[in-house]
Amino acid sequence: MSRKGLSLVIVAVVLTLVTLGGRASAAPDDSLSRVKASGVLRWGADLQGGEPYVSQRADGTLVGFEVDIARAIATRLGVKDELVQNDWSTLVASLERGTFDVVMNGFEITEARAPRVLFSRPYYVFAERLTVRKGETRFGATLPELRGRRVGTLAASLAYDTLAAAGAEVVLYEGQEEPYADLAAGRTDAVLLDDIIAQRYATRHVELVTAGDLREGVYAIAARRSDHALMTAIDDVLADMIATGELRSILKHAGIDDDRERKLETYGQPAGGSVSIGESSAEPVQHFGWHHVWLFLQGAGVTLVVSTAAMAIAFPLGLFLALARTHGGAWPSRVATAYVELYRGTPVLLQLYVLYYGLAPFVRLGPLAAAIIGLGMNYAAYEAETHRAGILAVPRGQMEAAHVLGMSVPLALRRIVVPQALRHALPNVTSDFIALLKDSSLVSVITVVELTKRMTITSVDVRGWLLPGALCAALYFAMSFPLARISRRLETR
Repeated sequence: MSRKGLSLVIVAVVLTLVTLGGRASAAPDDSLSRVKASGVLRWGADLQGGEPYVSQRADGTLVGFEVDIARAIATRLGVKDELVQNDWSTLVASLERGTFDVVMNGFEITEARAPRVLFSRPYYVFAERLTVRKGETRFGATLPELRGRRVGTLAASLAYDTLAAAGAEVVLYEGQEEPYADLAAGRTDAVLLDDIIAQRYATRHVELVTAGDLREGVYAIAARRSDHALMTAIDDVLADMIATGELRSILKHAGIDDDRERKLETYGQPAGGSVSIGESSAEPVQHFGWHHVWLFLQGAGVTLVVSTAAMAIAFPLGLFLALARTHGGAWPSRVATAYVELYRGTPVLLQLYVLYYGLAPFVRLGPLAAAIIGLGMNYAAYEAETHRAGILAVPRGQMEAAHVLGMSVPLALRRIVVPQALRHALPNVTSDFIALLKDSSLVSVITVVELTKRMTITSVDVRGWLLPGALCAALYFAMSFPLARISRRLETR
């Protein structure tokens, strides 16, 4: 193609994109009618955050001030509310792909999020609280003094942005209990988190004290950039809840109402002031019991389903790739080799992110389907090498003898080579399945609540890791040990 022709093609593509973009922007906003038609307002949150935001009682009932707010909003919209469990760090990505309608989970208004989502008016005003060990005199409660200090916080939070701007050495955690445990153990210098988090988790450690509140922020509901109608309706509901006092009543019931919440009557980023949280009337700490065992068994069931279905994909696909590399000719061999090297050379976590979030505009897979396909395609690369080793272990003379007998290559592979290769590969395939059982814990990043994710959620609820961790390990062992015995018997035979 000439340079002029290439230029015309580029111009045509640009004009097409602009036209499509104009049509998309002119499309009517049906977000509110869509929610009302479905009869459900689906809101994303992470149960691992625990109370007072959203947590689960022993009987499965959801509690928390955000549960009450979501229910009140849904009732006023004439629909029901439904919590969609999602890893906190990927709430925005899941919102953008349409996993749920809104996000409400201690979701702060920050400069980084503002271009990606629509924010409602605030429903809670909080303070970023700095916690240190008792007797700590190396620095005070000012941001400049945090420079170079190891300070724990949560990823993708206002506290993280604050610490990064101050030049602190930020230590990131997924849960709310772990930062304070590390601080009490002397692994970090301080923790900066929201005051309602510090009130519940820092006070469990007698070694820790509050150094002060460094700044204020607000929680708000987030929706997709295109869902203006839905967000306008939510803003109207919040305004009514503030005017009638219902919102303050919800906050008071959760034990998190204070003088800061007077600022909710005027929209905008609050500034200044430092108010202590009063006595909490939050849900009592749960004790690890039989109902948790049942939840763990459900998580183990999800792990088994994901692992078994993924291996059902990996085994035949791996065999196909191995045959393509050994008997497929030049181009099939190169394509199969590229597949194997690509999947073995990149992290499975990255592959899950790309499959679930990156391809969402083109392929709308559900969380469970994405987990099975993602793990299956990843392990197919490893199974391909296992099968290839089994094929190469079959003496070449057997294929030559099949040729002498008049067999075609496909027939010789099917009757002579592959059956023997599978015998060589089967013990290693069993070992790979055991590894797949453990790697299935990664699918929690795409909202699948499997065994490990259930363990982390329960650990937050019961404020302890020993019993949940021990039960989680026991269930993994119960699933993998029989497979290990089978693998050893196969190797012996």
